[in-house]
Amino acid sequence: MERTGVEERVEGAKGKGKGRERCTMQPLRAVWMKIGLEKVDTHEGVTVNVLLDSRATELFINKKFVESKGFRIEKLEKPIKVTNVDGTHNSGGDIMHKVECNVYYKGHRERIKFDVCNLGRTEVILGMPWLAAHNPEID
Repeated sequence: MERTGVEERVEGAKGKGKGRERCTMQPLRAVWMKIGLEKVDTHEGVTVNVLLDSRATELFINKKFVESKGFRIEKLEKPIKVTNVDGTHNSGGDIMHKVECNVYYKGHRERIKFDVCNLGRTEVILGMPWLAAHNPEID
């Protein structure tokens, strides 16, 4: 199984022959929101900025964030290869762990399992499984 991350850029040639231009398609803006995460073992909570990303195939949490906040991790039976959307292998390697926590947003609470991987400066990514289940209104 392979999981796909974020920050895709699609480039292609526009026109033919002399004077061809490079066309880059990028989202107009990233969609961020704040949520509460609660550790299931200690019930300690933290507020985080999350990226809503319809190109992400799963729900991801940053390995450095997990370590710094002391979330309890669970080892996966089998590693999961993670590929960035530009096709490169994630610099943090395969996904080896998951984190289960309670997520709070606008009075709603649910328990979610996140794949732990390197996300750079992003703490949490809510991908298509979350977006499809909740269909949030984005202004």
